[in-house]
Amino acid sequence: MADDDLMTVLEVLDVLKGVSRRTFYRWRELGIAPACIRLPNGELRIVRRDLRDWLEQHREAA
Repeated sequence: MADDDLMTVLEVLDVLKGVSRRTFYRWRELGIAPACIRLPNGELRIVRRDLRDWLEQHREAA
């Protein structure tokens, strides 16, 4: 899978294991979700690289 692949919200939730769709959309409302692209049909997509970078930003030091 390439870093510039577009992921659906369901694919992102599969990666985030245990995060609900409702929680993801709440994070969007709060401005703390990974960057999204809104397609002309209204669906959201997340660039795989952006999700990876977002996860790295939230990593806690051991």
